[in-house]
Amino acid sequence: MNKREVVTLAMRHRPVPYVPWQINLTLEAQRLLAGHFRTDDVDRALDNHLLQLGGFDDYFRPVGGDCVEDYFGVVWDRSQDRDIGIVRNQLLPEPTLRGYEFPDPLDGRFFAGLESRIAADGDRFRGFNLGFSLVERAWTLRGGMEDLLMDLYLHPEFVRDLLRAVADYNIAHMRQAVKYDIDCIHFGDDWGQQHGLIMGYPLWKEFFYPELKRMYAVGVEAGKFVSIHSCGDVDELFDDLLEIGLNSFNPFQPEVMEVHGLLQRYHGRLCFYGGVSTQRTLPYGKKADVAAEVEALLQAGADGGLIVSPAHAVESDVPLANLLTLIEVLQAQPGYGGGTK
Repeated sequence: MNKREVVTLAMRHRPVPYVPWQINLTLEAQRLLAGHFRTDDVDRALDNHLLQLGGFDDYFRPVGGDCVEDYFGVVWDRSQDRDIGIVRNQLLPEPTLRGYEFPDPLDGRFFAGLESRIAADGDRFRGFNLGFSLVERAWTLRGGMEDLLMDLYLHPEFVRDLLRAVADYNIAHMRQAVKYDIDCIHFGDDWGQQHGLIMGYPLWKEFFYPELKRMYAVGVEAGKFVSIHSCGDVDELFDDLLEIGLNSFNPFQPEVMEVHGLLQRYHGRLCFYGGVSTQRTLPYGKKADVAAEVEALLQAGADGGLIVSPAHAVESDVPLANLLTLIEVLQAQPGYGGGTK
């Protein structure tokens, strides 16, 4: 059974020969493991199970200093955060879409090489990533989260227009993506804080839920799995998201969620992707702590419904010994036949 088939079993809440995994890394952690394994192909050394397609990390252009501009025209300062950055411009300085032109959602650059990548890694589960898919794209265009949150109260019709325009762009983009042999559409957005939602449930339901429903429908109608990434304490939204077609939730942070209770409560309905602490255990725990946390997750995921992963991309504060322990415990599972030597 290949990795694609194992992940599909987990997504369908069926018993798995072993629990699949995915270890995503920041640039610093990537360099650390590249040096350890003596290869630039760290993804293959980890034997990750997800083939992550789409996304737009390759479509930034340098604009001076440590700043880059994305395909929407947003300028990101990466002098401190090398992976994402801080927004430095305001494309929508006023609460109106007048004067702003969205990029082409069917730009051939975004789909070039998809078929060759699938052919090269056909044994992995194919996820097409759509980062900054709604809330995040809206606030980056507005120049900051605070502006968008104020707009919810001061300019609600503008927010509706903005979210609908972002969703329209994404829908056109996804309709092209589902023509390829992918398994899942993975949306990226952040709605949560350490405790509760950034905007609160009533505003989330009024403004964001209708556009999420329209976007998820593209994957549902095409017979693809639908997955979402949202950091923070957002489990109050799970039932709403399930109603509109969600299949998988990431990053499943143990710092803000009762991981094992939610695995039991939603087994058969929602597959979780994540679960390993990146705020406590990986950076600050001992190797035994890492092993114990991962082994408990593997036991909980034996009947499907779980893809084990660090709750976020591994940061540079994680000791190599802890990262290697994570890898070793995952690859030591009975039933798993590959691995890093």
